[in-house]
Amino acid sequence: MKIRERLFPFLGWLREVDSSTLRADFVAGLTVALVLIPQSMAYAQLAGLPAYYGLYTAFLPPMVAALFGSSRQLATGPVAVVSLLTAATLEPLATAGSEQYVAYAIVLSLVVGVFELAMGVLRLGAIINFLAHPVVIGFTNAAAIIIATSQLGKLLGVEVDGSEHHYETVARTVGQALGHAHLPTLAFGMLAFAIMFFLKRINPRIPNVLVAVVGTTVLSWALGFERSQRVALSEVRDPAVARDVRLFDGVLHKISGLKGEQRRLSRKLDEVVARCGERSGEAVAARSELTLLTLQLDRLVAERRTLRHGLRSARLERREMPDGSIGFFSRGQVPLAGRGDGQALYLRVGSKALGEDAIILSSGGAVVGSVPRGLPAITLPSTDWSTLPKLLVSALIVAVLGFMEAISIAKAMATRTRQRLDPNQELIGQGLACIVGSFSQGYPVSGSFSRSAVNLQAGAVTGLSSLFTSLFVGVALLFLTPLLYYLPESVLAAIIMMAVFSLINVPSLI
Repeated sequence: MKIRERLFPFLGWLREVDSSTLRADFVAGLTVALVLIPQSMAYAQLAGLPAYYGLYTAFLPPMVAALFGSSRQLATGPVAVVSLLTAATLEPLATAGSEQYVAYAIVLSLVVGVFELAMGVLRLGAIINFLAHPVVIGFTNAAAIIIATSQLGKLLGVEVDGSEHHYETVARTVGQALGHAHLPTLAFGMLAFAIMFFLKRINPRIPNVLVAVVGTTVLSWALGFERSQRVALSEVRDPAVARDVRLFDGVLHKISGLKGEQRRLSRKLDEVVARCGERSGEAVAARSELTLLTLQLDRLVAERRTLRHGLRSARLERREMPDGSIGFFSRGQVPLAGRGDGQALYLRVGSKALGEDAIILSSGGAVVGSVPRGLPAITLPSTDWSTLPKLLVSALIVAVLGFMEAISIAKAMATRTRQRLDPNQELIGQGLACIVGSFSQGYPVSGSFSRSAVNLQAGAVTGLSSLFTSLFVGVALLFLTPLLYYLPESVLAAIIMMAVFSLINVPSLI
C-alpha cells in the first residue's frame, strides 16, 4: 500500500473526498483560476514569451503537481522568480518572443523537470537545508527589485533594448520615458494598482486581480485605447523613416542568417575538438572563424539597437491630401495642404521585421492582442539540441531555486494544516509538472506564494482544488480568449509589480 501511494500519492487524499470537500475544492479551484489566468499572462511576458504561453503553462502543470506532490494546497504554475530566471537564461541565446526563444523555453522546462525528478527519485530533497537563510533573503529581495523595475517600460509605455547590466536598462527606460512616456498607458497601470490595493484593504477575499483585469479591459475597449492601424511603407512620406525601416529589416535578415551560421560553426568546432584536440591547428582555425563571425554579429546587433531606437523615437502625423491620397509625415514636416487630426503616431517596433505593407502605427497603448483559441498541442519539444549544454547549468539553478520557493510555501501551509510534507515527493511532483508542461508548450513552473495562500484561504482541502484550477484554465483557453484582446499590457505590469512588492523585506536585509 505504501509503495502504491508513493507512486501515486493522490490516492492518499482521493479517499477523503466527499460532498463537502468537493464543494470546498471546487470553490478554491475557481478562486485560484481567477487569479492565475491574468497572472500567468503577465509572468509569461516577464519571461520574454507571448502572453498566451502563460495560459499554456497554467493548464496542465497545476494538475500534475497536485497529483504527484505531497502538499494538498500548493498552487503550482508560472511564478515571477522562475519567469525572471527563464528570461535571464534565454536572452543571450535568442531574441525574446521569437520562435527559437519559445523553443528554448520549452526545452528549458523539460531539462528543469528532469533535474527535479532525478533529485526527488534520488531523495535529495534535504538539499534545501544547505541554503543559508541570509542567502535566501538576499536572493528574494534582489529578485523582487529586478522583477519590479523590469516592468517600468510597460507601465510607462516606452520600449528600450536591454543592456548588459540591469541598472543600465532601467536608466535607459527612465530616460526614454522623460520625453516619450505614454500617459494613457500609465493611467491604466495606476488604475489597476488602485483597484488591487483598495480591494485588498477592503476585503482580501475579493479577487482583486480579476476585478482589475475585467474593469480595465472593458474600459480599454470602450475608450479605444489601442488605436493602431496597419499601413504600407509607401504611405510613409518621410524618406529618412522609410529608409531606416528598410535598413532595420535588412539587418534583422542578416542577423538571422549569421545566427544560423554561428550554430553551424559551433557544431563544427565541437567536432574538430573531439577529433583533433583542443590545441590542434584545425581547432584554432575553426575557433578563429567562429570568433570573426561573432564579432560581425555583435556589430549588426548594435546597428539593430540604434535603428530600433531611432524608429521608436519617430513621431508621424496622418494627412489626407487634396488628391484623396493618405500620407504619414514626420511632425516637423507636415505639409499645410490636406486635412489631419493632429494626433502623434509612433511605430510599433519589436523583434520582427516590419515589412513593406504591414507597418503598425499607433497613437494608443499596447494591449495583449490576439490570443489563440484552443488548448495547446501536445508535442515533443523540438529545437536545436546542440544548445542543450548551454542550458544545463541554468536549468539546475532554476530547478533548485524553483524548488526552494515551492517547498518554502508548502512548509508554511503544512504547519497550519498539520499535514505531513515530503520534500522528495514534492520534487517529483514539481519535476513531473515541468516535464508535462514542456510537452504542452509551457515553460518552467514552481509553487506560487500568492496563489497558494489564496488556495488555502478559499478553503481547499485536497489536491482536487488544483485539478479544478486546471479545468477552469482549459475552459478559458477554449472559450474566453477573445475577451482578453483589449487587456492593456500596463495592467499586466501592475499585476507583476503588486505581486512582488510583498517579497521585498527591508528589515530582514538590515
